[in-house]
Amino acid sequence: MNDPTARTLALLSLLQTHRYWKGSELAGRLEVSERTVRRDVDRLRQLGYPVDAEPGTDGGYRLAVGAHVPPLLFDDDEAMALVVGLRSTALAAIGGIEDAALAAMTKLDLILPDRIRRRIEALRSSVEVMTWGGPTGTLVSAEALTVLSQGCRDHEEVRFDYERRDGEQSARLVQPHQLVAAGRRWYLVAWDVRRADFRTFRVDRMSGLPTLAGARFEPRELPAEDAVTFVRNGMRSAIVEYTATVTVSGSADDVRNFARWLADDIETLRDGRATVRLRGENHDWLAATIAMLATHFDIELDDVDDRVCDQLSQAASRLGGL
Repeated sequence: MNDPTARTLALLSLLQTHRYWKGSELAGRLEVSERTVRRDVDRLRQLGYPVDAEPGTDGGYRLAVGAHVPPLLFDDDEAMALVVGLRSTALAAIGGIEDAALAAMTKLDLILPDRIRRRIEALRSSVEVMTWGGPTGTLVSAEALTVLSQGCRDHEEVRFDYERRDGEQSARLVQPHQLVAAGRRWYLVAWDVRRADFRTFRVDRMSGLPTLAGARFEPRELPAEDAVTFVRNGMRSAIVEYTATVTVSGSADDVRNFARWLADDIETLRDGRATVRLRGENHDWLAATIAMLATHFDIELDDVDDRVCDQLSQAASRLGGL
């Protein structure tokens, strides 16, 4: 490969696989000498790509984590996955993330080759997405999720003010275990230090921004198969005022894969369909969950409150007027 620019881009593509490459392997892939590989690595460093190198006869290279985001290379499938992921993120219940996701999609659209753009346009024209969710209070901030996820990753205690369902407010110190997204709601599974037990906290009920407390901890064993199961069990045991039952066109496994937090509330029918029993603290959540299921399945309303039916009818009318 004689063109230095094309060779440097090919080298970058290989390094972005995040594996460790021996210098001889890279030289063989690029059909150049190891000395040329060293020059191309220096060129990448000048462009802002941090490349770690190990000296010696068996030495090699690996792309390191940098202080900023340099240009990236994607193949066709990776570009498609990125655009689809950004589109989903733009519809998420995370405050401030929508504009950033849309801006990133716009930048990608300007540089994508025609063959990928045609594939994306075909996807956009064939798929409609129905947004769903409860009141605006369910919106969470990206900053809060960042702090909580950092606490989960680094095993660092977190402080925050919290408002319970009954309105009682308290200051909490927790050892975060994992974040769980259930539809458009976010939950934190954590060990409550003062109550000496695992608890589930709705992130949208945290007042202000949670903060890292600085103290590290040894992770505890969760009293459930995983965090999703723990949150789901908490939902089932909570006192709820509203329920609904619907029948969906998919199998029980299909529904579980689509909405994992409903796993224990699904019953398989003889005709291959499934009955889903919903429990919620308000009509908004029930209507939103049914609407979410309707984006993927045909729905029959078996035992649904009139207020929920009215909300679904109003939503259908508005969609019909678009």
